[in-house]
This record gives sequence, C-alpha cells and structure tokens, in this order.
Amino acid sequence: MIDPERYPRLARIDSPSDLRRFTDADLPEVARELREYLVESVATSGGHFGAGLGVIELTVALHYLFQTPEDRLVWDVGHQCYPHKILTGRRDRITTVKKKDGLAPFPRREESEFDTFGVGHSSTSVSAALGMAIAAQRKGDPRKVVAVIGDGAATAGMVFEAMNHGGDVEPDMLVVLNDNGMSISENVGAMSKMLARLMSSRRLNQLRDRAKRAMPRGSFIWRFFKRWEEHAKGMFVPSTLFEELGFHYTGPIDGHDMPALLHALRTVKELRGPQLLHVVTTKGKGYAPAEREQIEYHAVGPFDPVKGLIKKAPGKPTYTDVFGQWLCDMAAADERLYGITPAMREGSGLVRFSQEYPQRYFDVAIAEQHAVTLAAGMACEGAKPVVAIYSTFLQRAYDQLIHDVAIQNLDVTFAIDRAGVVGPDGATHAGSFDLSFLRCIPNMVVMAPADENECRAMLTTGFRYEGPAAIRYPRGTGPGAAIDENLVTLPIGKAQVRLEGRGLALLSFGSTLAAAEPVARELGATLVNMRFVKPLDEELLRQLARTHDGFVTLEDNAVMGGAGAAVAECLAREGIVRPILHLGLPDVFLDHDSREQLLSLCGLDTPGIRKAVLARFPGAAPAAGAALRSAV
Repeated sequence: MIDPERYPRLARIDSPSDLRRFTDADLPEVARELREYLVESVATSGGHFGAGLGVIELTVALHYLFQTPEDRLVWDVGHQCYPHKILTGRRDRITTVKKKDGLAPFPRREESEFDTFGVGHSSTSVSAALGMAIAAQRKGDPRKVVAVIGDGAATAGMVFEAMNHGGDVEPDMLVVLNDNGMSISENVGAMSKMLARLMSSRRLNQLRDRAKRAMPRGSFIWRFFKRWEEHAKGMFVPSTLFEELGFHYTGPIDGHDMPALLHALRTVKELRGPQLLHVVTTKGKGYAPAEREQIEYHAVGPFDPVKGLIKKAPGKPTYTDVFGQWLCDMAAADERLYGITPAMREGSGLVRFSQEYPQRYFDVAIAEQHAVTLAAGMACEGAKPVVAIYSTFLQRAYDQLIHDVAIQNLDVTFAIDRAGVVGPDGATHAGSFDLSFLRCIPNMVVMAPADENECRAMLTTGFRYEGPAAIRYPRGTGPGAAIDENLVTLPIGKAQVRLEGRGLALLSFGSTLAAAEPVARELGATLVNMRFVKPLDEELLRQLARTHDGFVTLEDNAVMGGAGAAVAECLAREGIVRPILHLGLPDVFLDHDSREQLLSLCGLDTPGIRKAVLARFPGAAPAAGAALRSAV
C-alpha cells in the first residue's frame, strides 16, 4: 500500500476523477510524487522504466483535462503506460506487473475500462483512435479521442497510413506525439531528423486560428487561406508533412513544463478536426541514471534506487549472444553479409556488429515490413542479408515474407529470436506461432536448434543455403553446450538420433530436447533431435514407424499447424497409422509469467512431459530403460 505521508496527493488518487479535484497549481507536485512512486515501485519489482518516467507530466495532464474513460485515451508502445495504470485505480498493484496474476506490462482491455485498446506492438494508436473517433462521430457521440504515440513508434508506416486516412475523413481527434528521440535504442531515420528541426510558432498558430474562425468553412477565401497557410508555415517550420496529411500541427512544446502542457492541451482540445500536438520529453526524466543511460534503463529488473543498476558478471551466453558472435564471424568470412534489424539492435544482439561493420548494418526503425522487403531487394543484387527479428515482430511482415522473399526464392536468412514461450511480456510478445506460419510457405527452410552450438551451426547452414531460410531460437540461455568456433554446416533436412530405444519415439523440435531427454532415458524410448521442421527427415520417420509403436512430438510452438502436425501429415501421406501424442503450446494466448513457469503450465518441462506420455501410453514401462543406448 502507498504511504500517505510520503505521497499525500497521490494517495488520494484512486481514479482520474480524484485527480480532477486538484487545481492546476497542485499538478507539479502530483507529478513529482508520481515520479518518485514509479521509481520506488519499479525498483521493487522490475519492469519498463525509462519511458514511463518521460511521460509523467503528460499522463497527469491528459487525465486531468480529458474525462477518461468516457474520453478515449489510446496509448502506443505500452512501455509508457505505468503512470497511466497508477492513476487509474491500479496504484497499489503496480509492483505485481509482469508477475503471474499481476498487472500486464501493457494496456489491456480486460484489465481496466481506462485501457481502451490493447497494446504490445508499436504504431497502432493512430489507427485505433481514428476508428474510435469515426465510430463516435457516426453515432453523434461528442467524446474526445486521444492517441499518445512515442518511443519511436512514429517511424512505422502504419502511422502514416492512418494519418493519410484521418486527414481525408477529418474526424475530431488528437494525436500527441511524444518525441523523446528514443525507441529502445536511439531513433533513426529521416523522421527523427525532421522532428529535431521542428520549431514552435505560437504566433502563427494564433493568427491562423483567428483567421479561420472569421471565414465561412469551404468558401473560396477559406480554401485560399488554407493553401496560403501551408506555404507560410513552411517559412517557420522546416517540414509541413503533418499539415499536408491533414493534421493541424501544434508545437513542439516542453512535455515537462506543466503550465505549458496544460495550456497547449486546453487549446487543441477545443479545435475541430484532426490535431497533432508535438511534445518533447526526456526518456528517464527525473532519475539521473535513467537519463544518462536511456537504453540500459528502458526495462530493468529490481534494483537499488540509490545505487542504480549494478552490472552483472557475464554468465553463460544466451542464444542472442550466440547469434551476435556468429554474425560478426560470418561477416568477417563473407563480405556479402548485411545485417538488418527493425529497431532491435540491443535486443537482437547486433551492437558489436553495428560497431565493427557500420556500412553493412541497417536499423530500419520500427518497420518490420520494410526490413523484409529491403532484404529481398538486397538479395536481388547478390547480397546475403540477415534479418534479425523477434518471432512476434515477424508476424507483422508475413505478407512480405511470402510475397517478396519466398515466391521469388530469394537468398534471405531470418534469425528469429524470442521464439516460443517468452514470459513476462505476455501474449503480445510470445513467439508461439512461427513454426506454424513458416512451414506452410514454399521454398522455406525452417530450423530449430536444441542447444547453443547447434544454433551457431544452423545459422551458418541457413546463410550458406541459397534461398530463404529461418532459424528460430528461444529467449535466454540454453543447456550450456560447448560452442565450436568454426563455421560448420548441417546436412539440410537430416535429424539426429540422440538415444536409441524401443516402444516410443520422442521427436523433439528445438529447445524441448533437454526436458525430453530424462523422460526418454526413464522409459527406454528413442529420442530424436529433429533439427529441421522443413524439410522433415521423412526417411527417418518411415524407419522409426517400422520399429516403434508410437510417436511423441515436442515443440515450443502452437500445436495447431506446428511441427508435430508436419509429422502427422507425413505419416498420413505414407499411409502409416501410428498413435501420436502432440505436446506443445495450447490453443490459448498465454498470460504473462516467467518462461519456466509457462513451460511448466504447458506441460513442456520434464515432469509435464512424463505425465502426458504415461497418460497417453500407460504401457510405456520405466524398466525398459535398461535397453537404452546413446546414438551419438
């Protein structure tokens, strides 16, 4: 519970209606308490940090001036939403964020009526807010609709698609552009440079508003003035992009100056048509370490607010580390390699590559579709691009994967991080579906490594394969396999028999192998590291079908349409009838929890696998383990 002596104002705010009982003069102190409480809370529990600190004043001002939840407030990039959650009845539960049965790390409609639109991926707010504004206007509902977009989300094409449409239908809506110069890394691209050049012109805005009110809307003189206005504003503001898209631009203003923020919001709140308010903020504002180290403090574990984050001694390498090392090694070996990331340099392990090979490194900002088609264009000219992307983000570029890469059979390698169960970020970030949506695409080679060394070998295999290839690997560390520093390849479509047994054949795809091995040993079953989801080792499957009574498939992916389904399809095609147990992720969106707990919940840890196998095949006798022998 909050300490009312330390936070006398914040302790009185259980909803935005309580906030509105304060005066304008009280709000800076409300913001100060909110910032201190956020630091204290995230230091206790961990979570997204820097972005929330940057929008404290903006969050207070929006809930103060707009009648939320009746007025719709749509957040983009849910990293920003912790202050919003604190002010909307979830203050005393904020330390449960990302934990089982706790608060979601992003806005979630099921969690609160104030979370008007579910968020996880970026750049959705303008489209969603536009839809709400159109629906409200068609019903004659006067509610206000506000989209808050920031943390680099304005670099995505979907934002401009929405603004292009919004400028045409002209709804009453407000887009607040929270310009902090950052996503997770520094913002990149021409848009960020344009925003850096924009200047405020309050006098011009005042002149325009007075003139427009004096003219009949739609008249010849009104149309003439509107055209003159666009040219005149170009004298003061280096870009008229937002105006050309039909949005009345105001700003930029200091997003930490509460009086200026309230004045600007009160002004644009009463204007008709699409509005864009450009607010400049500092990510990590008010906590000095987070202001200095904005990337490190984007998301944190528990920490001492006095000492800040303490760098941990390096442990065993993660799969992301394995990829980062491989990328630099392969770049040294083949000058045709180009590395592409959609704004995930740190998360996908490209920091060292970006430093050692800056001319071959491309951060395309939050633009997954562009990243894939950019790679396709490079491949057309003989380059060998590697697209480093999270599984959940590749979903956003599915059409480009099919249309621009696979149909043309272009030589693009996809290094797919965060595949399968991801954990605390919840359903929006889970990589539960990539095996299903990749294996149905012609020309694709799809691999899933069982350990770190195999991950490196598969990356080399995919890169040297002349066509589209995907290597999907999980978040975090693997079983700790020794890594061969050579750039070795694997035979395409060939599985590896790890243990030779009898009765059952356990077919593991990827990271489930380590949990399945104790079960195979206990039951005396054959254990196969399948390695390739596409092409399958069909010859081995036919051989196993002749010598085994049943199959168990295991994968860290949705069972529906996944790797196990590929095995069943193969056997059906051959007319082979054997009982099959498919173990994988269920047909639900998994909530936030640790990766280990979610795997246990899905029955993909060793006890869960043992229980499911014995329930389906009660005749599988543990005593048969005496007949087991290693095949490698």
